Amino acid sequence: MNRRRLALAALALGLLGSQAGHLLAYQLRFGAAAQHIQSTGAHAYFPAVAKTALGAVSAALIGGLVLVGLARILSGRRVRSDSEPSYVSLLAILFSFQLMAFAVQEITEALVAGTNVGTAADLLLWGTLGQLPVAMVAASALRWLSARIESAVGLLRDAVCVALLMQPTPLARLIHAAPDVALLKSRFARFLPALRGPPASLPIAL
Repeated sequence: MNRRRLALAALALGLLGSQAGHLLAYQLRFGAAAQHIQSTGAHAYFPAVAKTALGAVSAALIGGLVLVGLARILSGRRVRSDSEPSYVSLLAILFSFQLMAFAVQEITEALVAGTNVGTAADLLLWGTLGQLPVAMVAASALRWLSARIESAVGLLRDAVCVALLMQPTPLARLIHAAPDVALLKSRFARFLPALRGPPASLPIAL
């Protein structure tokens, strides 16, 4: 996977993963009351957003696994790229983006609710506790998939091209159908004069 696609994938995964980190941070901070806090007031939007984010991540992961598995079945060999992105780099990118998204989300919620904004230390502490574990898992998944998705797509493309080449072309089907047409004409040739009408001249008896 090239750098641009990897950066876009990391951006999307970081945005979606930040919601899981937000959920974990509140669970660690408020315990049993976390669910109630995250579903009332300025946080009322969060359950729907969290479910959507987790569903999107799950669907993307399942889709990637299905793609890699299908490519492995069709190619008969292990799908793997020659190069893999650095885990540390991915972790740093994902964690930084998720922590920033968490801080922005917390500040926006406080402003909407008209409450005091948490201190930088609180945001950093709870953001790190919630976002870092999620970023670690997300970086591992992204590294594994990015090293195989592009190769899997290439293998599937080759398999489709081979399958198309093995299919008979319209010209080939016509060539195979030609003997059948000739056979039909030969069988019905004796009936053709009768279908064309009377002969041009008739014998005259003297």
